[in-house]
Amino acid sequence: MNKKIIIYVLGWILNIEAVFMLPPCVVALIYKETSGIWFLAVASVCGGIGFLCTRKKPSNMVFFAKEGFVSVALSWIVLSFFGALPFYFSKEIPVFEDAMFEVISGFTTTGASILPDVESLSKCMLFWRSFTHWIGGMGVLVFILSILPLAGGYNMYIMKAESPGPSVGKLVPRVRTTAKILYGIYLFMTALEVVLLMIGGMSLFDSLTISFGTAGTGGFGIKNNSMAFYDSYYLQGIVTVFMILFGVNFNVYYLFLTRHPKDALFSEEARAYLGIIGVSILLITINIHRGFGSVFAAFHHAAFQVASIITTTGYSTVDFDLWPEFSKGILVVLMFIGACAGSTGGGIKVSRVVVLLKAVKKELDSLIHPRSVKVLKLEGKPVEHQVMRSINTFLGAYIVIFIFSVLIVSLDNFDFTTNFTAIAATFNNIGPGLAGAGPAKNFSLFSPLSKYVMMFDMLAGRLEIFPMLLLFAPSTWKKS
Repeated sequence: MNKKIIIYVLGWILNIEAVFMLPPCVVALIYKETSGIWFLAVASVCGGIGFLCTRKKPSNMVFFAKEGFVSVALSWIVLSFFGALPFYFSKEIPVFEDAMFEVISGFTTTGASILPDVESLSKCMLFWRSFTHWIGGMGVLVFILSILPLAGGYNMYIMKAESPGPSVGKLVPRVRTTAKILYGIYLFMTALEVVLLMIGGMSLFDSLTISFGTAGTGGFGIKNNSMAFYDSYYLQGIVTVFMILFGVNFNVYYLFLTRHPKDALFSEEARAYLGIIGVSILLITINIHRGFGSVFAAFHHAAFQVASIITTTGYSTVDFDLWPEFSKGILVVLMFIGACAGSTGGGIKVSRVVVLLKAVKKELDSLIHPRSVKVLKLEGKPVEHQVMRSINTFLGAYIVIFIFSVLIVSLDNFDFTTNFTAIAATFNNIGPGLAGAGPAKNFSLFSPLSKYVMMFDMLAGRLEIFPMLLLFAPSTWKKS
């Protein structure tokens, strides 16, 4: 274990976090809020520790899988710990585990909140809360890769650990260039949404915070009734479209940029993703149209909630916990499917679902025609045995963690729907669940033990499980 390179990376994480805490200070100055001083204080501490950790480069700058995965897991924990301090010291969230829950929910782009009254927070705290979505959406380690040259191609291990999906393909030969391209697309799409929301009459502050939540597919609302506050088909429609766009694999946008539209349009995962969205909207619209004034209104709210749940954003325009059981069932299924690999969304990922369905079909075909030899393909390319093995292992670990999490949370003695969907919502980085964890409720009712379980689940879900599990594996820390 090259511990010096891990400390060096953590130092850069703190330096970056110190810089990211400056915009909330500016917001506090604009709105004349005294609580902004805590961002300055924590930023100073982060910058000081970060400077000490990065002032001298390690002599050995090369790291491998173990260092990459451990660096990512520890980075997100350190990022969350210091990110929670302004909430806690300002007493706007006076209980530390609540402050940690809120900020982990922010950085992991989950959007589950312990706050019964969001609007009671100061503007600078609301800004930071939404800004954590934007920071965590693309991944802070990916941001570091775009500005910090590390040794050779080994920094792909960092990108693998932080990027969602069963595998990471290099868009271009150099990871650093790839990271810059990804952030360029991310910035442009965020800025475009801000402008379009402002054209619809939304204030700059609201446009920024809503766009941060959409871009990171996080969904922290700045109003107690989330997007329902903005009673505008235009504004809610813009957010619907951008939630769907941010749930697409960013590789598709790269292909458009490099003038390969055919490859982008024939992306099997993107087509499956859009197909699932289309069918879900149609079925839910048919199921709920009697409860709305018109079919268009039903379609509008169905589209918003489907986009919000499958991309794991978590915004809401209505209390979908009041919808018929069939519609709620579809939304729960979408919670598990999630968005595309290589997007800012959470969940199991569409690519894994597509590969698993193809594997089932291939197995059925082999039972009928034992002598036939068929190759499992995705995007026209054979799926390697290593990828299939990683998908199966991921699902095995996913099921085990999910079951144990539900059992532990059940000690709080809430109903099964509340417990099950609370874990589904946090583990898949969605935000709202159903019943006691529904869109009109919050997570403050859970015990500290349950909150810590869900904090682990949010981090494990965002980092694709294994980086978090490696922290607890004794072999990780043994000297080889």
